[in-house]
Amino acid sequence: MDDVRPHENFSEEDRASSTEAADRRGADATQADARVAAAAADDAPPARGKARAFIALFLVLGALGAWGVTTWLQNRFMQSTDDAFIDGHISQVSPQIGGRVTAILVQDNAMVTAGQELLRIDPRDYQVRLEQAQAQADQAAAELTQARAALAVRVTDLGQAEANIREAQATLQQAQQDLARYTAINPRAITRQTIDSATAAQRTGQARLDASRQAAAGMRAQIQVAQAQIASATAALRTAQANVDNAKLQLSYTRVDAPAPGRITRRTVEVGNYINPGQALLAVVQPGFWVTANFKETQLTHMCPRQPVTIVIDAFPDANLTGHVDSLQTGTGAIFATLPTENATGNYVKVVQRLPVKILFDGDAADHLLLAPGMSVRPRVNVASCGK
Repeated sequence: MDDVRPHENFSEEDRASSTEAADRRGADATQADARVAAAAADDAPPARGKARAFIALFLVLGALGAWGVTTWLQNRFMQSTDDAFIDGHISQVSPQIGGRVTAILVQDNAMVTAGQELLRIDPRDYQVRLEQAQAQADQAAAELTQARAALAVRVTDLGQAEANIREAQATLQQAQQDLARYTAINPRAITRQTIDSATAAQRTGQARLDASRQAAAGMRAQIQVAQAQIASATAALRTAQANVDNAKLQLSYTRVDAPAPGRITRRTVEVGNYINPGQALLAVVQPGFWVTANFKETQLTHMCPRQPVTIVIDAFPDANLTGHVDSLQTGTGAIFATLPTENATGNYVKVVQRLPVKILFDGDAADHLLLAPGMSVRPRVNVASCGK
């Protein structure tokens, strides 16, 4: 019986120990289950976070790829450069005569019209020259009048000489007739003295006729001289009149006018300065600008006139300006330099050349901006096809 129910001999203390141990094992099992559950809970969020990060990365890469493809498609036919500037017509104002400046009638950066007076040069010296030239012209005119009068006198003298010739011819003819009549008469019926007188009269008449003819020839020569004097006086009058016109022209140059409408720039003259012909005094920047873009030669493969251009001016970055290619210069900038390169001497180093391209603005949007030659520009040319 003792062997069959051995547990009945356990004491109360043993039972309490067994119960406590069982409780501890249950508590340990519960804690283990809690730790497993916590670990499982900790493992789940990282897995979901990685999935979301992968999806986000995929979307970003896709967006970047789409943007890159779109940008490439848009820019593969675009050529741009930072070596571009506003350009325009600039008229240098220089005097054509020397003198002292007495007045300046325009201010810096003022707008002027074509023909507007800009400054004045002291006119007194040129006024004196004009008066001298006018006096010389009057003298030449008087000499011409005198030469014409002399010609009239010579013509009158020639008429008188011709009348003398006719008179001498008549006298000679009468003497010849008398001599012929006397010689035809019987010598006994007329005296020798009468015949000698008739012979002398005939010879005298012949001499007078010869003298009259010589006088007439002299008058004709004097007429030619008078005509030459008239020609000389006429030429002198023309020269004097040309001198008068030149003096008037020189006097008009004392007024310096604007050659074209535009804005005054780069004024280097002041009142009282003595200026020389050809000296740069100021410049007039005419309205109507364009862009000169110096593209590399490798960018010009598909560039041609009439291609559209988007233009960004550094001074006005928010202005939406468009234009088109007008023309390409026939020659690089280096070939027109003051000292062009000589590639046939020394060691040759290849350098990419640049070619100026003229770009015109479309519309009148650029006219409302305060543009000036030399301002920096960034043009972008669409070289997909030539404009029509």
